[in-house]
Amino acid sequence: MYEQFYGLREAPFALLPDPSFLYLSKDHGMALTLLRYSILNKQGFTVITGEVGSGKTTLINRIMEELDDDITVGLINFTHNSFGELSEWVLMAYGLEYRDKTKVEIYDDFVKFLIEEYRKGQHVVLIIDEAQNMGPRTLEEVRMLSNVNAQKDYLLHLIIVGQPELRATLQRPELRQLTQRVSVFYHLGQLSLVEARAYVEHRLYCVGGDKNLFSSEAIEKIWQEAHGVPRVINTLCDLALVYGFSASKEFIDGAVADEVLVDRSRMGLQVAPEPLIPDQPPRSD
Repeated sequence: MYEQFYGLREAPFALLPDPSFLYLSKDHGMALTLLRYSILNKQGFTVITGEVGSGKTTLINRIMEELDDDITVGLINFTHNSFGELSEWVLMAYGLEYRDKTKVEIYDDFVKFLIEEYRKGQHVVLIIDEAQNMGPRTLEEVRMLSNVNAQKDYLLHLIIVGQPELRATLQRPELRQLTQRVSVFYHLGQLSLVEARAYVEHRLYCVGGDKNLFSSEAIEKIWQEAHGVPRVINTLCDLALVYGFSASKEFIDGAVADEVLVDRSRMGLQVAPEPLIPDQPPRSD
């Protein structure tokens, strides 16, 4: 709609977790490094948490793009409290037959699969996204999957990704055996104002746009409203481009940002507050 007007190849602030748009803030860069480390060094459990819209799935998509041919990866990205037997989803993630089998048969088939992949020199990785929806019983089943070892090697590497509720669940006493096996843990926070400016400029650059299309004032207003959450920044920037195009504005200034934020406020679409990070220096926890 507005792409041609602003000289953009495509919409720069789409909400889909496209790894080609990944901006490596301090947090995102560290999380990606830890994911690479955990896979290359065949760690047992890796846990990544972050607020809604913080870019967790985009990171997962990036790491999946990078995986070598000697890594067999399965992905479960749909979980909730009643999504059924975890073991069936695990087999389905690897394209294995799971229908009309008992839990014992499913477990036996999966163990045979792990042993065969290990024999072929394949490293098996299971990624569970949106894991905050999994209860303690299901998470304990996840731990049981990791019990198959071959001398010094884990036959299965687990990457568990979810919102902050996942961290709270993992702290429950009945899950201490699982948490003791977590070798890599990292939490994604929100973007600082400095990072938000770089984030907007990065996404504009990815589609051939002018990095100064948004004024500093507009970005700060959007960052404040979004509480530094990348997905919400995307939503507000996209709307700002629509409003700017409608008014034939050559760039997005503070007035355009104000119009977007006022209209969203009237609709009651405000972001739940989280403490924002001071602009100087950028976050360094």
